[in-house]
Amino acid sequence: MEIDKVKDGIKAVGKRVTDLAANITNEEQTKNAFIMPFFQALGYDIFNPLEFVPEFTADVGIKKGEKVDYAIIIDDQPQILIECKSINEKLTKHDSQLFRYFGTTSSKFGILTNGREYRFFTDLDEPNKMDSTPFLSFDVTDIRDNQFVEIVKFHKGNFDIDNIVSSASELKYLGILKGFLSENIKEPSDAFLKYLVSEIYEGRATQAALATFKPIIVKGFSQFITDMVNEKLSAALNTSVETKQEIVVEPEETTTRESAIVTTPEELEAYTVVKMILKDIVTPDRVYYRDNKSYFNVLLDDNIKKWILRYRVNSAKTTIEIRNAGIFEITSPLEISNYYKEIVEVAQNFK
Repeated sequence: MEIDKVKDGIKAVGKRVTDLAANITNEEQTKNAFIMPFFQALGYDIFNPLEFVPEFTADVGIKKGEKVDYAIIIDDQPQILIECKSINEKLTKHDSQLFRYFGTTSSKFGILTNGREYRFFTDLDEPNKMDSTPFLSFDVTDIRDNQFVEIVKFHKGNFDIDNIVSSASELKYLGILKGFLSENIKEPSDAFLKYLVSEIYEGRATQAALATFKPIIVKGFSQFITDMVNEKLSAALNTSVETKQEIVVEPEETTTRESAIVTTPEELEAYTVVKMILKDIVTPDRVYYRDNKSYFNVLLDDNIKKWILRYRVNSAKTTIEIRNAGIFEITSPLEISNYYKEIVEVAQNFK
């Protein structure tokens, strides 16, 4: 199994969802357009009814003939149950349906999906009873590298129950922890706030004290995260490759114009953010910048024909232009990371 080939196949499905989702109106179309191609990218023969079984019978209690949308059969046993919904539906309301199916088969994994979002479940909390919280969740149009590592474990040629289960517990609780921190960093709960205040304040954690410290704690988290990001940016800048300036002038004016161009810290920060975004797409030594009077350019291979992003600052606003994606207004170079997908897509065209 070639991991890069699998990743490319799944990314192609993600692009397909981005391109076609607006035209898909029901569950059957979602299955055919998005869900079946996803599992095909994972190496399963979606047209073999002995391996990828549609309408798999999963009797529930006194209800007979209950069917799950698909079951993946491995070693003559259903190992993965797949419950599908239309891409226009949210998944929240449907967990209980897959929960019922899970308990009636020998399957170890349940997947709930609407073609864009995928939720993977197992039985970590109680044997043969599907957990209420997925151990892996992702949006197929925006998969992170650490998520690809886990998704590839479900490839037909790589499927190993023990291997997946051994990492599922850590994944599940890491996800819960990150969700907890994400919520409480923005809007601390009373319990979390009380704990933090008790750690930094010698007085009693009264409601008045909590109200006083809440904006301080929110601001503290924000500054801490900013400091950590700036630390990484500074480290990346220290390892930057030699860069060049792009001077678009007549030959006799070169010396005068060069002296007028000043590469600012913000421009270098923009360059570093792009470089970090691309670190898993191209080698760092391929990412260059060129500065000129009109804009600051980030490009590949020191080749102006391979420009990726242009950073412009004037008295009214700061903008970035991403090749083939458009022009976007930003307030800080760090906001360039919000356009991760667009930047990666440009770079992939030059690989």
